[in-house]
Amino acid sequence: MISRMLAACTAVAIAATPALAELPRGAKAPVFTAQGALAGKNMAFNLRSALAKGPVVLYFYPKAFTQGCTLEANAFAEAMDEFEAAGATVIGMSNDDIATLKRFSTEHCRDRFPVAAASPKLIRAYDVSLERDGQKTGLTKRTSYVIAQDGTIAFVHSDMDYRDHVKLTLAAVKRLKSKD
Repeated sequence: MISRMLAACTAVAIAATPALAELPRGAKAPVFTAQGALAGKNMAFNLRSALAKGPVVLYFYPKAFTQGCTLEANAFAEAMDEFEAAGATVIGMSNDDIATLKRFSTEHCRDRFPVAAASPKLIRAYDVSLERDGQKTGLTKRTSYVIAQDGTIAFVHSDMDYRDHVKLTLAAVKRLKSKD
């Protein structure tokens, strides 16, 4: 099982070429609602509602239960106390189906934050389409956005290596909090 996950993750990382660019800092974040899961249960996520409470960390990941995506979800789960202390909401997004997201939310997000289904329209809106040989794969690039409470992109990090996403988004959220 683990060797298949490693092979799948490696194949995606090696064969995939990111689209041209993600949304830039200062751009207005596209508002959306999406179906997802939290603690293994169906839920709806509404960006506008989440922003009313504070900044939002919106992180896109290619595929649930692959090595990098699993490690990234675990890292976000471990850092949730710090994100919450800074007033931020975290949500993970992929094109996985709801049944997969329910399992992933419990097993790897540890019931600490929601994950939701990224529609093709949402993937285009946030410019996170992962391509292979110039063709869209339906997967998303590993891209993390911090969206300020006013709805603008305050920070963006796009890198298929999961390791810096939590550290960098948390630092960006803390910078926003210090400006309050």
